[in-house]
Amino acid sequence: MPQLTPEMIMVMAMIAVAVFLFVVEWVRVDVVAIIMMVVLPLLGLVTPKEAFSGLSSNAVVSIIAVIIIGAGLDRTGVINRLVGPIVRLAGKSQSRIIIFISLTVAGISSFMQNIGAAALFLPAVQRISKNLKIPISKLLMPIGFSAILGGTITLVGSSPLILLNDLIVPFNLRPFGLFEVTPVGLALVASGIGCFVLFGRFILPGGKADDSADQAARPAAAQITDDLGGPWELITPDDFTHYREPVTVDGLRRRYLVNVVGLTEPPDFRVMNPAPDQQIRSRACLAVHGQERDVRRMAEEEGMTLRPELDVFKNALAEHASGVVEAVVAPRSALAGKTLNQLNLADRFRVTPLAVHRQGETYRAELGQIPLRVGDAILLQGSWKRLQTLHAEGGLLFTTPIDAEQLRPEKAIFAGLWLAVALVMILVFNIQLSVCLMTGALGMILTKVLTIDEAYASVDWRTVFLLAGLIPLGIATEKSGAAAWIAHAVLGAIGVVPPIVLLAVIGLLSTAFTLVISNVGATVLLVPLVVNMALAAGADPRMAAMVVGLATSNSFILPTHQVNALYMGPGRYRSVDFMKAGGLISVVFLAVMIAMLYLFF
Repeated sequence: MPQLTPEMIMVMAMIAVAVFLFVVEWVRVDVVAIIMMVVLPLLGLVTPKEAFSGLSSNAVVSIIAVIIIGAGLDRTGVINRLVGPIVRLAGKSQSRIIIFISLTVAGISSFMQNIGAAALFLPAVQRISKNLKIPISKLLMPIGFSAILGGTITLVGSSPLILLNDLIVPFNLRPFGLFEVTPVGLALVASGIGCFVLFGRFILPGGKADDSADQAARPAAAQITDDLGGPWELITPDDFTHYREPVTVDGLRRRYLVNVVGLTEPPDFRVMNPAPDQQIRSRACLAVHGQERDVRRMAEEEGMTLRPELDVFKNALAEHASGVVEAVVAPRSALAGKTLNQLNLADRFRVTPLAVHRQGETYRAELGQIPLRVGDAILLQGSWKRLQTLHAEGGLLFTTPIDAEQLRPEKAIFAGLWLAVALVMILVFNIQLSVCLMTGALGMILTKVLTIDEAYASVDWRTVFLLAGLIPLGIATEKSGAAAWIAHAVLGAIGVVPPIVLLAVIGLLSTAFTLVISNVGATVLLVPLVVNMALAAGADPRMAAMVVGLATSNSFILPTHQVNALYMGPGRYRSVDFMKAGGLISVVFLAVMIAMLYLFF
């Protein structure tokens, strides 16, 4: 066993600090990575060149290109065109719908980021749920898990697999080919879908016979809108502001659970989606969203006159001019952790939050004080133009397709062409992966599938810096000898075991890591370690690295994965639902992965 040195101790301390910060989330994960990028050269554990080598690494450039290619496919509506034929093939059978859509999502996820594939299919799945009266909770989780599993089909399907070749370079191991993991990935996808088809009624929520399929099947926005009621119009009395404290929009919401979405100011000035602190005057006309009993109670107690139908706001609240949509807080969104008061949606975008839905609970009062979480579903009312402006801002994934006119279907052939060019370059020519993928991304920009600004906007730069910042930590782990020391310590603890058992241990270790830290972080930390373990035990180091690249996608038990966080709100899932279904899928994942590696490699 190697002798423990001060450099090894410092590296292991930095790993412990990184894991601790990932878990407690005092700072964002990308900030943790940047801390590593800066501190490691200051401690002399890596050179300055090595500290920033991640920014120009093959893996990071490849991920940027994959995201841009995926954005091009999304912008041209290529993915949406697949939904119609798939639904026709699946018919009305719940099992066939799960199989066909899950296979499609997995296939798309094998060539683009799985969160992108999952987001593209969310509105379509909600429409299918509504039309066929199938509970959405029985559809979203199988499809979301399939998006994650689809990332294991090719070497560009997920960030850990894209990283793999870069991480094994220091060991002079033969790089993996684009489709080298495909047999294992296909088996994982098939086994995951099979679990839901065979055992879905036992592991998915809403599976009891007495559940109301009609209610569960309805899309989230429609269900919550029923709870909130519809639009009403009222007139405040002449003495409304006499002998009392000022009445505000937020005050009415708190007292009566009624949302003011429009009001008039004397003499004849209309304010749509007023700010929470907007004062309400005498002889004002109010447009509100609320249940009839709450609106009538407010009218009676405040002396307001309730009109039988919309008059002043009839055109402003017409279906063609405005509406109610559901928006989900996206994974890694800058909105997470902020309150609606801090976001100030009314002043900035002139839209009104009506409710927040989280893990089966709908919040209507004190909305401005609730810190948002990833996966929260926010019901928003506003004009279509204002909602489109908010959608373009990013951070929220709209489950209602309000920007259909912004698609460029005429460019679909170019999007498909440049994807094909990139794949042919990878498969036929001996050209580096990042160059092939960036060629496809550049082609989409030159043929105006995307503008350069849209390409920049599509990239999640937090992911880029997360990868770039953790790569030097992996370099330091290997360079200092800490990986070898930990590998010998682990082998000493488990004793002499067959290679297949060692791979199973590595799979369990990778799964445990990816539940508490990001799959990228787990991959960077574990690959140098497991390669050293395999070398010391006489096992195949490439297979050990492959296990890490695959098993870091085994993230189903907790809603910590981006896809799980995205679907949690619309599917009305609780953490226990993921534990129940994810526990079975995780065990099957490990068993199938090890069996396939044993058979094929």
